[in-house]
Amino acid sequence: MDISYNQALALLSMLGLFVSMATGFPIAYTMIFSGLVFGYLAIGKIVFFLLTQQFYMVMADPILGAIPLFLFMGYLLDGAGLMDRLFRAFQMLFARLPGSLYAAVSVTGTIFACATGIVGSAVNLLCVMAEPSLRRSGYDIKMSAGIIAASGTLGIIIPPSVMLIVLGPIVGLPVTAIFAGALIPGLVLSVIYLTYTLIRCTINPKLGPPLPREMWPTSYLVVLKELIIGVVPLVILIACVLGSILAGIATPTEAAACGAFGALTLVIVYGRMTWAIFSRALYKTAVLAAMILVLIAACNFFGAVFARLGGASYLSNLLMNLDMSPWATLVLILVALFLIGWALEWIPLILVFVPLTLPAVQGLGFDMLWYSILVALVLQTSWLTPPVALSGYFIKGSIPHWDLMDIYKGMLEYVGCQVFGIIVFMIFPALILWLPVYLGLWRL
Repeated sequence: MDISYNQALALLSMLGLFVSMATGFPIAYTMIFSGLVFGYLAIGKIVFFLLTQQFYMVMADPILGAIPLFLFMGYLLDGAGLMDRLFRAFQMLFARLPGSLYAAVSVTGTIFACATGIVGSAVNLLCVMAEPSLRRSGYDIKMSAGIIAASGTLGIIIPPSVMLIVLGPIVGLPVTAIFAGALIPGLVLSVIYLTYTLIRCTINPKLGPPLPREMWPTSYLVVLKELIIGVVPLVILIACVLGSILAGIATPTEAAACGAFGALTLVIVYGRMTWAIFSRALYKTAVLAAMILVLIAACNFFGAVFARLGGASYLSNLLMNLDMSPWATLVLILVALFLIGWALEWIPLILVFVPLTLPAVQGLGFDMLWYSILVALVLQTSWLTPPVALSGYFIKGSIPHWDLMDIYKGMLEYVGCQVFGIIVFMIFPALILWLPVYLGLWRL
């Protein structure tokens, strides 16, 4: 394919971006610098107006206001220790089953994913809560690490995932439709993890025996009381937040504000509120939200320059002109995104590389909502896949005495579950598309 001067500059800007990232320079500043230099060479002073416009559009976007609110909700619930009560309730509920602690980790991780989209926080929290019980009960380290990593990364795919909030505007889809499309796949993956774990523990009880009799609840009334106190209020809060979004009663930002207020109320009612917990949640929210929003603005600017120079159309035409079937091209794109996600955080990947694939995917005739959820699932898989598995490093940092190779081996088992799930969602698109279509949020 012939390439113009501006398209060559666009490709050089992408190359410069990779080189700068490899040096460890902050990604946001790298994108701004690369966009300014190559944009100025092609379109002159107008590139500075483009920079101002992109930053203003991001900071004024009401949808992105949901990010700090959901972050605050998650950090508050995490810091106040409400998830500890949740874990104990499920531990009592599953006490008689082989792999009971694995089941408690899996269900707790799923509910925490519905409360916040912060993966690192979820994995660290599950480690701190579950490791003492897993150790005392003689549970297998590899499988323990695998179920913690898999359940902790569900926050990427299950609403209100911060990544999904960012992904929606990038692919030009309503966040409500993205949330609806991701909900069933996230829950299905949780069921796959849990089913695989319980089957293995039933076949080989040494991997995860039932809890000792002295740890069993004295009666079902005790279990019921613990579930009502520890689980029901949090589940009602999550159901109200997600339900109001999916039902169209509230925008994601409005629902996030109600969720943050509800989390604050729960922490106060449970008697866990202290100034230290509140101030720490505010500080962590401000730091992470500012980083995410600046990255979004910088990535949007770079993407705008790249598209203005014709780089996006050039790469799209290159993909569409490959001598491959549409499905083979789709698999190639997903594998490429997986490999990039292995080395990079999800933010630059979502904001820089995913938009480059959109024209090709649309040209191949695939549904954009279905494709967007597949992208999110692929990125979740990259978080689980050694050796560059961020979830593995979170576990190692929280539980230093676990061998890193054992952690990797355990995670690889659940990568298999993840790949199986992605194949199922590719073969049966209705698992992704049914709910948003049913709710009137998407049309096929």
